[in-house]
Amino acid sequence: MSPKGQTVTAGGRLTINLGALVDNWRLLADRAEGAATAAVVKADAYGIGLEPAARALAEAGCHTFFVALPEEGFRLRSAVRDAAIYVLDGLLPGMAGYYEAAKLRPVLGSWPEIEEWIALRRDGATTPCAVHVDTGMSRLGLTLAEARRLSGRRDVLSLLSPDLVMSHLATADTPDHPLNRKQLASFRAVLALLPGIPASLANSAGIHLGSDYHFDLVRPGIALYGGAAIEGSTGASRTVVTVEARVLQVRDVKPGDTVGYGASETAGEPRRVAILAAGYADGYHRLAGSSDRRAGARAFIRGRHAPLIGRISMDLMAIDVTGIAGVERGDWAELIGPNVPVDEVAHHAGTIGYELLTGLGRRYARTYIGGAEDEAG
Repeated sequence: MSPKGQTVTAGGRLTINLGALVDNWRLLADRAEGAATAAVVKADAYGIGLEPAARALAEAGCHTFFVALPEEGFRLRSAVRDAAIYVLDGLLPGMAGYYEAAKLRPVLGSWPEIEEWIALRRDGATTPCAVHVDTGMSRLGLTLAEARRLSGRRDVLSLLSPDLVMSHLATADTPDHPLNRKQLASFRAVLALLPGIPASLANSAGIHLGSDYHFDLVRPGIALYGGAAIEGSTGASRTVVTVEARVLQVRDVKPGDTVGYGASETAGEPRRVAILAAGYADGYHRLAGSSDRRAGARAFIRGRHAPLIGRISMDLMAIDVTGIAGVERGDWAELIGPNVPVDEVAHHAGTIGYELLTGLGRRYARTYIGGAEDEAG
């Protein structure tokens, strides 16, 4: 049965704790030391569901949100009608009118975007925008030379009426990296060119770099969802996402037997193995499996950790439950959650928590808890 009492027909279930999400946002707001705290909810709120996440955060007092694409912005506007919504990928060609209709604020990072938005403003549009200046990421954003050009065009700035100037830190997850201080110095130079406009530099990791990086607005993402923002840290204080898989069968494996495709791991002694109804089609990475050459990730069942054994397949995986009493068909094993942090699994898969969370599959039975309206889907 699911947490709300419905029969779960899926092989896996995904429980999302909106109360924990809100607690993490409040913790980050405290660390921001007076700066306003936004929420980055791109990629379907890092895989947990855009609308439920945004509603919970808005009810907690979050007034500013960041998405990647206008389509996400349209969905978000339906959920949080009065919030400030910034579109990080900027202004898509020919879509200025759609942004204006939904009151989406483009994060303008090139001169063609600026010109297109100015044309809309001349026609009477009232939605503000943000200006993005690249200070070391070499991705999106105006160059420093273009920022100087913009600073000299007071007519353009007057029409744009930007309510935010921002940049993005490239190495904040490595606090001692010299690029952090270099970007901070460059951003301060940008603010000298564009004075009087609220400023934003810090992402989740940037918040932990200290008050010099906070400015007027911070933009946490991964830390909201329980992931680690800093290399080697344990992540946010509360787990938001718990992923579980159903035990389909428990079987004995003899010494010399192999488990799963490729015969990648051989039992050296008698083992008790539980087969779980989840795999890489559910977003659990194949590389998190184990072999004779290396240990894989682990699950948690009946109060004990159980290592994975063999390869992850599309729909199935195996865990070693030798010595764990009572494991039986129908039990649920935690794959990601309070006992198996997402970043631990990501490490074994050779990736990062961001990728695991945003790649969670559609086959899970989803349940939201801890919010104003608990809901199952």
